[in-house]
Amino acid sequence: MRSSYSYIKELWKKPKENLGKIWQERLIKWRKSNAVVRVEKPTRLDKARALGYKAKVGFIIARVRVRRGGRKRPKPKGGRRSKRQTIRKVLKMNYQWVAEQRAARKFPNLEVLNSYWLARDGMYAWYEVIFVDPSRPEIKKDKNINWITSKKHTRRVFRGLTSAARKSRGLRKKGKRAIKVRPSLRAHERKGK
Repeated sequence: MRSSYSYIKELWKKPKENLGKIWQERLIKWRKSNAVVRVEKPTRLDKARALGYKAKVGFIIARVRVRRGGRKRPKPKGGRRSKRQTIRKVLKMNYQWVAEQRAARKFPNLEVLNSYWLARDGMYAWYEVIFVDPSRPEIKKDKNINWITSKKHTRRVFRGLTSAARKSRGLRKKGKRAIKVRPSLRAHERKGK
């Protein structure tokens, strides 16, 4: 017997085809709304639950809109020699990490637990960010999540410690294709001391 989460997961494999008109209406509504919006319930319940969300006091969900493209520095208008006129890529973060940081700035008293992809069109990408309020007694009592209340985990999204940030930094790859599976040799030595 299949669970309800498995059906939700199947729907979200091809949301444009499976959700149809609801999908279009949602995108139109989301485009008109603000860039960071607090949401009552997660849109993708299966994904939120898998990433640690619980329907209890202290867990908050926010939908974040990030503009796609344009992550390069514009070409300088002033006089420069041709070597200095090249466009260099500035931002080396994936959209999801950017979305988490923008949401964290909007809610400074909360900690980012995780985030997941929602939708994408020609101009924007949407993500839902799961927040935890470390000051709540319900969170402090919960043995599964109270690790986030320690000072070691403050502002973790800005230090690149969330799952999306670690992926962007190249720390989640394993096996033959691993580019970077640890921070650095020097950091590794310092950890041992």
